[in-house]
Amino acid sequence: MGVTMGSIYKRGPIYWIKYYRNGKPCRETSKSKKERDARRLLKLREGEIAQGKVPSVVYYRIRFDELAEDFLTEYRINERKSLQRAQISAAHLKDSFSGLRATEITTPRIQSYIEARIENRAARATANRELAALKRIFSLGARQTPPKVDKIPYIPMLKENNTRKGFFEHGDFLAIRNLLPDYLEGFVTFAYKVGWRLSEITTLTWSQVDLNQGIVRLEVGETKNREGRTVYLDEELRSVFVEQAERRKKSGSITPFVFTNRQGNDRIRHFRTSWASACRAAGFFRMDE
Repeated sequence: MGVTMGSIYKRGPIYWIKYYRNGKPCRETSKSKKERDARRLLKLREGEIAQGKVPSVVYYRIRFDELAEDFLTEYRINERKSLQRAQISAAHLKDSFSGLRATEITTPRIQSYIEARIENRAARATANRELAALKRIFSLGARQTPPKVDKIPYIPMLKENNTRKGFFEHGDFLAIRNLLPDYLEGFVTFAYKVGWRLSEITTLTWSQVDLNQGIVRLEVGETKNREGRTVYLDEELRSVFVEQAERRKKSGSITPFVFTNRQGNDRIRHFRTSWASACRAAGFFRMDE
């Protein structure tokens, strides 16, 4: 990308700079009465453009409210069933971050938000849903073209006492789940809560489910150790299976599998790819990546 030489000029006592990006002129104040400060700023901007970067001044103009609206728009466009929950989380976040520039939302500010929510007696799971939404808000901003977010702040999550032990804290799991396609949300929720092998869940059929009694069974011989296994569905898991049943009915599918692909006509086959992409988008990487 070619760079057109910029220029420096004054408006009153303050020096301004003018440079070009994609052939269009951009003007910016140096906020200084010293010409050397303006030259330094102009050199910085031209360097960013020469490297194909969005000038960092663009990020200073983006406010949280714009990112939050983009977040909710994405939920509405994709007709996510969790839209109402996302709206509630966004409303709480706006109470603290509305009007702030995205660059002003730093980890210390987020920690202050967490402390305030705890003081207001918000449940830890509720606060974690809000923090997961905040991660999603920033991730979407960073993935825009051109990006609206340069750096995603570190967003700490709260420990929850009612979650199963595993590689991810529950809040981290929620952040990743929010980045997955809708058809995988129930699948990963069941996988996270029961801890079955991936192959056992992808091949689970409706003949193994009794929604009236709230039971899911793996019969003797269907597991790796040849032993039977039974799961009693809690309220969240029951709702997962009800949604899967409704999705199956709506699609008119005759597939026997509980958790189906995006089209609803076969079992899930490429989960690991989607999971890895969501992990990267949420800021979680394997050590060898």
